[in-house]
Amino acid sequence: MAATATSTDTTVHAGVGSGPRPRNGNGFHQNGGGGDDLPLRFAPARYRIGIWMAIASILMLFVALTSAYIVRSASSDDWHRIAMPKVLWLSTALLVISSITIELSRRSLQNKNESGYSLWLINTVVLGIAFVASQLVAWRQLVRQGVYLASNPYNSFFYLFTGAHGLHVLGGLCALAYLVIRTRGARKSVDAELRRAGAADAVTIYWHFMDGLWIGLFMLLTFWK
Repeated sequence: MAATATSTDTTVHAGVGSGPRPRNGNGFHQNGGGGDDLPLRFAPARYRIGIWMAIASILMLFVALTSAYIVRSASSDDWHRIAMPKVLWLSTALLVISSITIELSRRSLQNKNESGYSLWLINTVVLGIAFVASQLVAWRQLVRQGVYLASNPYNSFFYLFTGAHGLHVLGGLCALAYLVIRTRGARKSVDAELRRAGAADAVTIYWHFMDGLWIGLFMLLTFWK
């Protein structure tokens, strides 16, 4: 009897575990109870949540600085705007174009177009470097005109806004450089592909945010009082 029960029990368990399990869109097996074997640490949504949290903290910083800028401009007699260097219009155009190229890069990756992904990604890096270089040129032009950090409150805010934004752009460039390096490595597993897609998605969102943030800052510095 014991042998029969054991045999029956083994048969039942084998029946439950037998047969192919359905796969999700990423090629991973799904559990019968509605669960998913996809490792959460590789899920693209995890990358997006992380980058949105980072963006929220950066946005809070610039909102606080903007509030201080507006209050200071309204309550100061020594507030003197400077003539905006024309090179900043060029840098704005460069960043807008780079936002387009990184989006094309992400879509190329989604369409499994490796060469297109790599090409548009490198173009984004070049445009990002050109943006930072143009910002430094603008600073140099202002220094030659005698516009220094402590000259008046407006100058202080100008250098603070552009400097803080430039540092965050450099952070984005480091992330872009990481993606470029990853394009040269062979993808050997679905996990590696998911990590790459999640990272590319997060960096793209961050770069779009840097673009929109700069446009807002540029308009504020150019047209507010």
